[in-house]
Amino acid sequence: MTATATGNALRDFYEDPAVPASSGPDRAYRQAEMLADLLADVGRPATILDIGCGDGFATGVAAHRNPGHHFAGLDWSAGSLTAARQRGIAVLRAGLDSPSLPIRPASVDVVVMSEVIEHLVDTDSAIEAAHHALKPGGSLLLSTPNLAAWYNRGLLAAGIQPVFSEVSLRSVFGRPGSQVAGHLHMFTRRALVEFLTAYGFTCVKVAGARYHDVPAVLRPLDRLFCHWPSAASILLVHARKT
Repeated sequence: MTATATGNALRDFYEDPAVPASSGPDRAYRQAEMLADLLADVGRPATILDIGCGDGFATGVAAHRNPGHHFAGLDWSAGSLTAARQRGIAVLRAGLDSPSLPIRPASVDVVVMSEVIEHLVDTDSAIEAAHHALKPGGSLLLSTPNLAAWYNRGLLAAGIQPVFSEVSLRSVFGRPGSQVAGHLHMFTRRALVEFLTAYGFTCVKVAGARYHDVPAVLRPLDRLFCHWPSAASILLVHARKT
């Protein structure tokens, strides 16, 4: 399949109304709290760009939790951006893995990429563009599912496709669950840190977070593994542009 055909297939996938445009309230409130911690000591209005804002729910929660700052969302799905605009979010339309964004260089204080990088074809260009948009010393808040989550280690050992990973955009094969998530790239903690470092970021903090779809009986264990990010369900990274 050519790059153009791949891009068209992805656009069709994300424009499908049946594909969720939001990862739910857990992600939204987690993102808002991460931003609050980061902005606590910022004395002036900061500019925050949410790359992959989807329907704007998480961006809106973050804006409400952090008043006095300037928020904008960027996505490539027209349907998602319509929903975000209806929530009062300033939006921009662009490819998320474009080598350049419709943003002035070094004009953004914080870039948020919340569970979006795993959906991108060209992760290199996406991180380069985020770095380009950030002011010197600006922050990247990134979260993504962990390929090496504690249950994925067991599933792989049993010959089962890991949770979060995909082999098709049309159906789920070989793994638990029934929702096609559109994940193209999966990271371990080590891979993610090395990747960000290679593109001019210093990882200030790597933390773990739980996954909302873990069966209820296993949730205490999932919360426990949050203290060991390398095996947590979700990786949370605060990185700074160097």
